[in-house]
Amino acid sequence: MTPETTRAADSSAIGTLNEMSLHASLKTWYTKPGDKLEVRLNGYVIDIVRGDQLIEIQTRNFSALKDKLLKLTTHFHVRLVHPIPREKWILRIGTDGLKRIGRRKSPKRGCVEQLFSELVSFPNLAVQPNLSIEVLLTQEEVVWKDDGKGSWRRKRWSISDHRLLKVLRSVVFTTRSDYQKLLPPSLPREFTTSDLKKNLGLTQRLAGQMAYCLREMGAIHKIGKRRNAYLYTINLDKESSLCGI
Repeated sequence: MTPETTRAADSSAIGTLNEMSLHASLKTWYTKPGDKLEVRLNGYVIDIVRGDQLIEIQTRNFSALKDKLLKLTTHFHVRLVHPIPREKWILRIGTDGLKRIGRRKSPKRGCVEQLFSELVSFPNLAVQPNLSIEVLLTQEEVVWKDDGKGSWRRKRWSISDHRLLKVLRSVVFTTRSDYQKLLPPSLPREFTTSDLKKNLGLTQRLAGQMAYCLREMGAIHKIGKRRNAYLYTINLDKESSLCGI
């Protein structure tokens, strides 16, 4: 670490203000003996410092991290940890924030490929040699509060909190080939985003985001068009040392 590295004077306050339970619980779950929490480094506050590795936990909005990661990965090894709820329960509470009204399991099931909806912010950076990304598939509880201030889609219920119930699985991405492993064997040699959608059970939007990110990483190539859809093929070249992959 450089001389600019210092332990935050009040680690309980820095980086945890307005922090939902999910982020705090993941930080606790991920921390090992000897780790340092909420460390100031080169003008930033780092969630966890483990030896020479910096660990950032980001539940959403990767775009907010772009500048921070660009600067930190120039000199440090950074692990970006991102949870995706494989299973989710919705807990409804009253206006007082205490009364439990009901709880149900959401029919939606998350998948590792949802990472690409965030990676569109910096797909090239994802294969930078000093950055690795760890996806945690989780069980999560989302707390809805009946305060009349939420989205019309939730009939004005607000999302009060996200709570970690369990970590089911961890998937780490460090190289271009790690991302290529998400492409299923059933995929045609020349494929479109519709093929990704069909073979992986994705929405068309997520399939498009996945194709864009993989293309920018150099994991797939655009080779032409089929009617109005772009055609892609997997890049089988040896991983480039220039890109750190």
